[in-house]
Amino acid sequence: MGQPVDEASTEGTARRARPAVGGEDGVMTDATKAVLEGGPDDLPERIVSAPAPGLDIKVPFLGGYEHFRATTRERQTSAGTLPVYEWWERTELPG
Repeated sequence: MGQPVDEASTEGTARRARPAVGGEDGVMTDATKAVLEGGPDDLPERIVSAPAPGLDIKVPFLGGYEHFRATTRERQTSAGTLPVYEWWERTELPG
């Protein structure tokens, strides 16, 4: 583990290599985390699990979801240098 993983799409074209996720002890590496910017001030977690490249982060919060999109920025945090995801909308659960 710890070696870059080269993912290939179903059409056979190569995607960019990315670090393997998790170590032998199952601890998340920097490649599996992201930092959230914006959204509600009282959001309980700002460092979260990162999705697969190209996907948004959807955080359940107070009867709805806060949605965050990837940016090209990174930020130094207590968990290392992480990709920044920026808040862009809230959706409410029916109720």
